Amino acid sequence: MTSVGGGTGKGGASDAGPSLIIAECFGTEQPTFQGEGPSCGAPALFIRLSRCNLTCEWCDTKYTWDWEHFDPRQESVRRSATDLLAWALASPVKLVVITGGEPLLQQHALVPLVLALLAGGKRVEFETNGTVVPETALLVDGVGFNISPKLGNSGVADDRRIVPAALVAFAASGQAAFKFVTRAVPELDEIAALVDRYGLAPVYVMPEGTTADSLIATTRLIADAVAARRWHLASRLHVLAFADTRGR
Repeated sequence: MTSVGGGTGKGGASDAGPSLIIAECFGTEQPTFQGEGPSCGAPALFIRLSRCNLTCEWCDTKYTWDWEHFDPRQESVRRSATDLLAWALASPVKLVVITGGEPLLQQHALVPLVLALLAGGKRVEFETNGTVVPETALLVDGVGFNISPKLGNSGVADDRRIVPAALVAFAASGQAAFKFVTRAVPELDEIAALVDRYGLAPVYVMPEGTTADSLIATTRLIADAVAARRWHLASRLHVLAFADTRGR
């Protein structure tokens, strides 16, 4: 797996304080960008947490949860918030993206890390599936949430992928953008139903795909329909730039 930089090996955190189950951290030795959502194109550091509460068929980070095909002992490691903070503060990059998996499964342990990152001059974005109600301590200036509610195309049951209390909380926070992964124009009606029901805004529609060709094809397929609804059309910059290489 990609090193998180410093600290101990798989035996546990090197410092006192909360520890987190990490899949990988990247953006220092090989600089990269936020590839999705409102900050697309901005230089970014990534802290990818392991574990997820959903099992999306098209997930491109199955190494964070699919233990039938990946070994959690090889794909994850515990790191202290102190280690992660030092790693991030050593970089001049201002944006730290906390992703997964589903990072809010570990949100209680993330609170001190996020507050310390903000105090150190960083800006934080969470990439989350929107099924976990955020702790109040995370709803502060300098923290944004890119919420990606899953559609039927994920293959996940409705009652697992849509949690009304969480969507309502994010919509009310004023700190969230809502990003939907789609493959076809008819799925925009499913998005519209969720947007209307829970008052979700702003809305970003992003084509599903892990190759440049598939992204371009789906983008052209849905572009007119997305524009007609006055929503944002998003892309996956990291796929176009780095061919979906892990750790970029």
